[in-house]
Amino acid sequence: MSGGNQRSMKALKEVWGRAENSLCADCGKPDPDWASSTLGVFICLSCSGIHRNIPSISKVKSLRMDHWDDAQVQFLAKHGNAVTKATYEAHIPIYYYQPTYNDCHVLREQWIRAKYERQEFTEPGKQLPYSDGVKEGILWKRGRDNGQFLPRKFLLSEREGCLKYFTKQDAKEPKISVKIDVINATFQPVKIGNPNGLQITYLKDNKTRNIFVYHESGKEVVDWFNAIRSVQFHYLKVAFPIASDNEIKNRLTRKFLKEGYMEKTGPKQREAFKKRWFTLDHRRLMYFKDPLDAFAKGEVFVGSKENGYSVQKGLPSGTQGNFSWPYGLTIVTPDREYLFTCETETDQLDWIAAFTSVINQAMTPQEYASKCLDPISFLS
Repeated sequence: MSGGNQRSMKALKEVWGRAENSLCADCGKPDPDWASSTLGVFICLSCSGIHRNIPSISKVKSLRMDHWDDAQVQFLAKHGNAVTKATYEAHIPIYYYQPTYNDCHVLREQWIRAKYERQEFTEPGKQLPYSDGVKEGILWKRGRDNGQFLPRKFLLSEREGCLKYFTKQDAKEPKISVKIDVINATFQPVKIGNPNGLQITYLKDNKTRNIFVYHESGKEVVDWFNAIRSVQFHYLKVAFPIASDNEIKNRLTRKFLKEGYMEKTGPKQREAFKKRWFTLDHRRLMYFKDPLDAFAKGEVFVGSKENGYSVQKGLPSGTQGNFSWPYGLTIVTPDREYLFTCETETDQLDWIAAFTSVINQAMTPQEYASKCLDPISFLS
């Protein structure tokens, strides 16, 4: 190896080893081993694949396998993640969702394209497609009864504080109008079977309703997602004037804590266990016959340990209901015990960890109020 190559490698390792470059510039994954020779950022393998799809903006190389010449190393040294972020992430709206390596591809891709390709965050006060308080357009919505995805007009209005959808383009009245403060939105590409699949949930009469939508354009569906967050943010700013921006940000859209199949039995604990799809949305545990059901068949409130809630590994001795999955767990509430079984020990431990994280948190006044509303019993 020539002396020049050795110097370049030594300089590259020095820049690569800086603390600012220890996480992927785009998703935060530790130990990135790729970099953009045109942007000067250090990125992970997954994000490098997205960069490779915008070659007019970013040219990527492996830090381990590719050759870096002196000029390229000097460019990395001059830039790096901190300097580049200061330019491309200078004015991100507080409500804009910044994805991590745990998020789905469409969120990460549109975040990268928004930063470097569209340069949405380089100037203060820039008009963005999700920031003007109103959004109208077509989303493909799954039919509640037939399961077919059909085009439906959606309208999001900050002034009215709601999201509406219409069954026909020229319809005067919406099929549903939902207040913005009871809406959640989370990407569900696997569940919906579309890389741009978005699940919108809302509360009606203290019961959860699901709407499953997608758009052919990744940019459009992510714009809808951030438009919902924008309208929610401004609504909550008015509703809670003394709350900080970060406190409000933490009340915007959220991921479900855990989803998956378990078996359950009825309240008498003598019925046969039935396989159901469960969703844990903070303190709401819901179950569905099918993951794409519009309505939960049942919900139960999961309170805190101070209020008599706990999760236990295994089933009570003498459990009579027949079950096919061997790994049991029990949710203890002040009113009754809920019995579940999991297919694998990993599933069992993951569910126990998710329930424990909720039960160990103190309840807020709002959660005390929701607890007073009768949850749907686990009857079927």
